[in-house]
Amino acid sequence: MKILVTGGAGFIGSAVVRNIIHNTSDDVLIIDSLTYAGNLESLEPVASNSRYAFTRKNICDRTGLDEIFSQFQPDAVMHLAAESHVDRSIDGPSAFIETNIVGTYTLLEATRAYWSALSHDKKMDFRFHHISTDEVYGDLHGTDELFVETTPYAPSSPYSASKASSDHLVRAWHRTYGLPIIITNCSNNYGPYHFPEKLIPLVILNALAGKPLPVYGEGLQVRDWLYVEDHARALYEVVSKGEVGETYNIGGNNERRNIDVVKTICSILDELIEHKPDGITHFASLITHVTDRPGHDMRYAIDASKIARDLGWKPQETFESGIRKTVEWYLANEEWWQRVQSGAYAGERLGLSK
Repeated sequence: MKILVTGGAGFIGSAVVRNIIHNTSDDVLIIDSLTYAGNLESLEPVASNSRYAFTRKNICDRTGLDEIFSQFQPDAVMHLAAESHVDRSIDGPSAFIETNIVGTYTLLEATRAYWSALSHDKKMDFRFHHISTDEVYGDLHGTDELFVETTPYAPSSPYSASKASSDHLVRAWHRTYGLPIIITNCSNNYGPYHFPEKLIPLVILNALAGKPLPVYGEGLQVRDWLYVEDHARALYEVVSKGEVGETYNIGGNNERRNIDVVKTICSILDELIEHKPDGITHFASLITHVTDRPGHDMRYAIDASKIARDLGWKPQETFESGIRKTVEWYLANEEWWQRVQSGAYAGERLGLSK
């Protein structure tokens, strides 16, 4: 296939691209506007491959999208481009409305125009894969239930509301125009190349620097943790084998309280780091409870039985194996995260394309 990947320089997007280049014979063209979380250095392992290409483009740019479709002639679109940080959406929701809603609409229209002009056979084979989040379903607090594909939407934050809106648009374009779409909703991802503002990399890097490890409230919020490379494998299974019009929930089967995630990281670091920052004997002593954020959902948990049954996908990593791999990756890739923290990685945004 020739796959167009939006947001391919982001955390999950770059994992998807690395997986495709390393494990398939497909061609990939990345569209990414390289906002703060887009990092071409996360793509260095595949950047020299002849089947990889990158273009800096905003998904709200309809003219630019039309040119890309015309030139690349994709067989599938994997749409990962999104503003994704809940705290940022609370502080400034407008960027989330623009990218996640208007951007998805613009991409859908560009895709529809391209798809409508394809031959019958290519139309039948084409796929628009929209990658979303379990946060659209809201909060499972007080129940033992799991999110299933038919769980009603009840988003709590500007971020999750914008992603819910984009999901609805994608389904509407399928119902109204016949665009061959597939939607996936995933649980919390973690792993290598994760932007340091997120919980797991933030805890690792703060601990290494001897800084406080912030935990919202008592840290009793429960999340289902999914190793990003497992997610990347799942997404490829969906885009290549999934049924048009279907939704697939993707989870790691790893429910953990935030406080327990932080303590697990501290324990691994205690084991691996011989020379700790001054005055620290155990990294857990750095845990600092801070005021909870507004509208914070208490529990997310995914039932991933549909994708296991229909497509044969299951996560390969347990939380214990995945979190250890993640900590070890950050310890072994200090240059990558130091360049993110210093802002040096942003120099890659100077119009680089291939």
